[in-house]
Amino acid sequence: MSVNKRVLHVFSSFEVGGSQRRFATYISHTNTNCEHMVYAMDGCYDAAKLVQNSKLSIADNINITKGNTRQAIKQIKQYLKTETPDLLVTYNWGATEWVMANVFSKICPVIHVQDGFGEDEQNTEKLTRRLMRMFAYRQCNTVVVPSKTLERIARRNWFLPEGEVSYIPNGIDIDRFICPEDIGFARSIGIDPDKPVIGIVAALRPEKNVGRLIEAFSKVEDEIDGAQLVIVGSGIGTSAMKMLAERVCKPGRVIFAGNMENPEKLLPSFDVFALSSDTEQMPLSVIEAMACALPIVSTDVGDISHMVSGQNAPYISGNNAESLADNLIQMLGSHEVSIRIGAANQAKAKEQFSLKTMIDAYDSLFTHHGKLAQD
Repeated sequence: MSVNKRVLHVFSSFEVGGSQRRFATYISHTNTNCEHMVYAMDGCYDAAKLVQNSKLSIADNINITKGNTRQAIKQIKQYLKTETPDLLVTYNWGATEWVMANVFSKICPVIHVQDGFGEDEQNTEKLTRRLMRMFAYRQCNTVVVPSKTLERIARRNWFLPEGEVSYIPNGIDIDRFICPEDIGFARSIGIDPDKPVIGIVAALRPEKNVGRLIEAFSKVEDEIDGAQLVIVGSGIGTSAMKMLAERVCKPGRVIFAGNMENPEKLLPSFDVFALSSDTEQMPLSVIEAMACALPIVSTDVGDISHMVSGQNAPYISGNNAESLADNLIQMLGSHEVSIRIGAANQAKAKEQFSLKTMIDAYDSLFTHHGKLAQD
């Protein structure tokens, strides 16, 4: 009789962010015979509501000491020995202690998923973290990266051999985002569908630098009559962003829509999708906007300039409010060009960023690694 493989996924937080949304999408669509458990080190499990089936359980029977790495590693090691998962999957720097706990004991196989870096490493890796990653990640069975930029970093900075790095592009349910505009819903959150709409979907964290987009928009609204900025998402920066918008933008032009489980309800109301991050790799929000046939204007970070269509690439440039504003004004200034670019983006999303491709890749990875696969 076959036994289900038990896979433990560890996040620093299971808040509604890019890696958590991707994971929730995977769990909702995978058909493999695995039991998936998730542990959030900060106790936040908001993204669990995005899972559309009962394949996910919460591993809430552990309490790791905060602020004492040695004690935390000791507790993690004991937990892994007691629970004996068939596979441990860790996500980003915040879960590195779990990798370290498994390094010497080799309690179970480990896959590490690296989506990018936080605000404190947006320009360069901290030396101590780089050395830790170089040591810890080389002990993993494989390290998964969603972008070519990260793949280069994994090989150049962490000296991971080619066979230990798995490049898996993010994928989405493209058809879910090919839908008509819901004018009634747009009006319900304060949007005027007859006026130009710039939109962003992002957690309001420092590295997303939504303040840069608000500053850019203050210049756009002086040039584009009736322009509106819609911000979908929330986070620790919400209050500060609202204060900034009140100070530099015209009243009522910046709309804070909060978190939205189904962004496809609002994306068709956007004329342009904008991103103003200091650091990204392969953001799901950009793929979703592309699937919705939207043109993209963004800072030039991560893989974004390569993700979008060739026609859209010139609008992915710079890292300041001025270049963002200039590109937004150009894009909104020509409806025909923006429609053509949006159609090209949608075609590329269908071709390269499908959900099935991503699901198959993770299924293969999780099935191949693990104690049951090795027995």
